[in-house]
Amino acid sequence: MIALVLGASFGAGLLTLVYGMRPPRPSLAASLAALHRPAQPVRTPASSTGSQGGWSARLGRRGVPALRALGLPTAALRADLAIMGIDTERHLAEKAAAAVVGLITPPALLAALGLATGTGIDWWIPSWAGLSCAAIMFLAPDLAVRAKAGRRRAELRHTLAVFLDLVVIALAGGAGVQQALTDAAAAPQGWAASQLRRALSTAELTRSSVWDEFDALGRRTGVRELRELAATVGLAGSEGARIRTSLEAKAAAMRGRRLAEADGAAQSATERMSLPVVLKFAAFLLFIGYPALANVLTGL
Repeated sequence: MIALVLGASFGAGLLTLVYGMRPPRPSLAASLAALHRPAQPVRTPASSTGSQGGWSARLGRRGVPALRALGLPTAALRADLAIMGIDTERHLAEKAAAAVVGLITPPALLAALGLATGTGIDWWIPSWAGLSCAAIMFLAPDLAVRAKAGRRRAELRHTLAVFLDLVVIALAGGAGVQQALTDAAAAPQGWAASQLRRALSTAELTRSSVWDEFDALGRRTGVRELRELAATVGLAGSEGARIRTSLEAKAAAMRGRRLAEADGAAQSATERMSLPVVLKFAAFLLFIGYPALANVLTGL
């Protein structure tokens, strides 16, 4: 009976792992509806403190002071958490909870397996398995946040390139600088576009320079293209013709950089696709050649 329960638990965990690694893709209708959905503002740490009710955050809350004493989170991770709108206290609590779960689960499973099979297991195997799993699960939240923050930064760079192209087109049509910026920011949708519109609104309400707000947004998100844009336009001055020339040069540079990144990603995907093809070809050769080799060996 214990073996059946352990087998069912192992099978359920394996199915959950496979489902988590390869979740079902959303339908085309859902993806198109998401494109027209209004952008949601990014939650600040102050607004996200009320959402710390998860079991992992409650479990690992006691370990937050110890992690802070170790100097966590780092400056890079803090920037990633800021761009994702995740509270640092909640993230550290989830890291502590994940480490505890990783430390306890392998020894418990190995002990249950030993009781079910009636075989003894050396103490060092569960210890090393627990420590290794704890280290992996401790770093897993950081890797997840880093990947999501990288995607948001890429989205912001792509939206900024589109925004600059629209600004240049509006300036070429005779619009003023402020009107061109407002019209260009109204067209794109998504999180990145909402950040650009918020910077424009902040500059209008505080009577400050738009480029200073873009520079502040670049510092908060870690997107250096925004800071480079602010510095370039700041050197150009306040004349419309010189600003248009600077924006055209910056837009062309960003388009070239995006094309180079897309080409590099396509080549990397092509190289990754070659390995399954080689493995499939090797399996096909083995499937064809094994009967002949078996006949030769049996004939000897």
